[in-house]
Amino acid sequence: MSDTDGKKPLGLGGGTRGPGQVKQSFSHGRTKSVAVEVKRKRVVVPQKPGVAGAAGGASPQPLGDPAKRPAGISDAEMERRLAALRAAKSREAEEAAARAAEEKAREEERQRKREEIEAREREERAAEEAARRKAEEEERLKAEAEAKARREAEIARRAANAPARVAAGAGAPGAAAPVGPADERTKTAPTPRKTDREREREDRERAAKAKGGDDSRRAGKLTLTAALDGEGGRTRSLAAMKRKQEKARQKAMGFGHKPEKQVRDVQLPETIVVQELANRMAERAADVVKCLMKMGMMVSMNQTIDADTAELVIEEFGHRAVRVTDADVEQAIDTVVDREEDLRPRPPIVTIMGHVDHGKTSLLDAIRKANVVAGEAGGITQHIGAYQVTTPNGSLVTFLDTPGHAAFTSMRARGAQVTDIVVLVVAADDAVMPQTVEAINHAKAAKVPMIVAINKIDKYDANPQKVRTDLLQYDVVVEEMSGDVQDVEVSAKTGQGLDNLLEAIALQAEILELKANPNRAAMGAVIEAKLDVGRGPVATVLVQRGTLRKGDIFVVGEKWGKVRALINDKGETIAEAGPSVPVEVLGLNGTPEAGDVLNVVETEAQAREIAAYREQVAKDKRAAAGAATTLEQLMAKAKADQSVAELPVLVKADVQGSAEAIVQALEKVGNDEVRVRVLHYGVGAITDSDVGLAEASGASVIGFNVRANATARQAAQQKGVEIRYYSIIYDLIDDIRKAASGLLKAEVRENFIGYAKILEVFKITGVGNVAGCLVTEGIARRSAGVRLLRDNVVIHEGTLKTLKRFKDEVKEVQSGQECGMAFERYEDIRPGDVIEIFERETVERSLV
Repeated sequence: MSDTDGKKPLGLGGGTRGPGQVKQSFSHGRTKSVAVEVKRKRVVVPQKPGVAGAAGGASPQPLGDPAKRPAGISDAEMERRLAALRAAKSREAEEAAARAAEEKAREEERQRKREEIEAREREERAAEEAARRKAEEEERLKAEAEAKARREAEIARRAANAPARVAAGAGAPGAAAPVGPADERTKTAPTPRKTDREREREDRERAAKAKGGDDSRRAGKLTLTAALDGEGGRTRSLAAMKRKQEKARQKAMGFGHKPEKQVRDVQLPETIVVQELANRMAERAADVVKCLMKMGMMVSMNQTIDADTAELVIEEFGHRAVRVTDADVEQAIDTVVDREEDLRPRPPIVTIMGHVDHGKTSLLDAIRKANVVAGEAGGITQHIGAYQVTTPNGSLVTFLDTPGHAAFTSMRARGAQVTDIVVLVVAADDAVMPQTVEAINHAKAAKVPMIVAINKIDKYDANPQKVRTDLLQYDVVVEEMSGDVQDVEVSAKTGQGLDNLLEAIALQAEILELKANPNRAAMGAVIEAKLDVGRGPVATVLVQRGTLRKGDIFVVGEKWGKVRALINDKGETIAEAGPSVPVEVLGLNGTPEAGDVLNVVETEAQAREIAAYREQVAKDKRAAAGAATTLEQLMAKAKADQSVAELPVLVKADVQGSAEAIVQALEKVGNDEVRVRVLHYGVGAITDSDVGLAEASGASVIGFNVRANATARQAAQQKGVEIRYYSIIYDLIDDIRKAASGLLKAEVRENFIGYAKILEVFKITGVGNVAGCLVTEGIARRSAGVRLLRDNVVIHEGTLKTLKRFKDEVKEVQSGQECGMAFERYEDIRPGDVIEIFERETVERSLV
């Protein structure tokens, strides 16, 4: 509709304007846009006095209306007045809002103060009420105490005056009764007149006493006559009166006060059951449980607590805690100190240490004139061997041969703990290796002297001086370099230098002055333990003090036994073994742990008791460790277990030391994503129970130098349980590491193969937006993944729907060529965007 048709509204009065009005607007210099703006705002202002319009309260007229506006007002003045009016209204609205907000804030502050005053008044009223109740309770208790004291004093007075009254009644009639301090009140006060009923009741009581019957026992019962007399119900029985009199008598004699609490010396082992702790303190178990709950431990009376917690409880109850050690409980074990005159010289115990394949066992074979290497799997020592050798000069030397592989760290450590001298074997054609350094650290930790044997000097590339120089880095200074460590160049193959090595050992032993008392109960260390099918549990023991004889009863760790046979390192049965003699001991009731101490006791009962005590202590420690686990720790462990993949295995070995070494090596296999979990390990053949446990846990059975029996093999075939046999620990660890690597998630790598720049975007019917691109770098492939970059920011990642070269669909486009690309299910592409082309590669991971 045009502006001149007389229909379009231009004014603020709400009507329409004709051509004359439009012309009038234009005659005043106003354009159509100004008129429309004025109409949109529709501002109404009051007329000033003297301006056109009726004076004296005429209705306000819209100033924006050119027809009713005062004469002489220009467009600019009108705009200024409208702007001033708008600003005034805006300020008025803002001030009103500010006043409302301020009033609301004041009202909230007043409400808050009222609430605080009310809360304070409530607290004061509650405190006053509590104080009033406390005062009333104290007054009541004080009144009760005073009443009780008065009653007890009255009872005591009556009990004290009873003999006098009896004596007065037994005297002659008419005799005057003695007047004492207790009768002063009765002497001065007038005697009340008795009623007829009272006199009749007294006559009946005197008649009953004269008869001498047992009616006095029924005096406390309610009879019809007593009820009619209104005496007030039953009275105390005779027994109650006697008890009351006895208490009053004891109180008068000073025995009425509460006895002092007896302070006890409570023997406290490493772990103790709550009920047993209460019994030893002579306290109620419920009180002990309450005390533990106050300390934050929710336990019952049948649970086990550790010694530190129990000591706190004992101190809380006012008793004294006496820590009980193994030496206190195991008093049957002889711990006397040997006298100097009873000591005799003993052979030195020498430990052979060094790196793998440096010739330790070969060197020992050359000394023993035996071929021990031929009996080891792969020519590698898998166990600790103990041998006694007679030197050319007739003296005895006990050798301990330890494996050199890193997995046998614990076994080498046990060898260093019982040794007197360490012979460090280093190959002359090799350098100082990691296991050599480890052996040096073991020797230094055990504080034993060291002799360096530089082996394989017969080889053409032998360099003994390099070995001596390398040892300087680890604070091992040999005598040839002005140090205090003996070094001998030897060759196990040719026998060169063996006499010098034995002479160095004898010299070092002479300096140490090794002595022991052979005439006492034997004590030794378990070097190795295994389960033999024909002989049962067998322990290789190195006797350190005393003499071990056939028939001796001993305790070793948590096991006990009686010596059934002693077998030396040559396989011969002997009757006794003195200090520094290694023997195999038969007759144990179970397989001990390698490193346990063997002690001979007097009776079998003592051995059983000590073994049972040690077993119970170990069980209590495990139970206490489990009870101390908090809920947060359990939840954290469960969460960690869910995020870590596990490879469960079950290990059976021929000897205890090998089993421990294998378990320690397997625990080190893995990382944050995968680990090896050893469900069970032990010694002996693989049995049906092992197969059943493996089937229930989905684990594999590993046998190290052991085999499964016939029933176990059949059960494994039926249940699908894998049994793997090993003789060399290297192969076992490597296979487990490969199996654990299979649980690792594959690593996905991205290889960038090209970049393309979008030059133009075309909209094609049925296809969508297609980018006309120029491959600026690398190559573009249809099967590759793509990312859309806009201002170096990734805004989309996906795949290509089409890749065309001219009108043909192609597989790839080389750098410098133009092509058309369309994204799968994505249309927002613009000129100037960059397309990044990449390929994903899956890489299998493995444990290093």
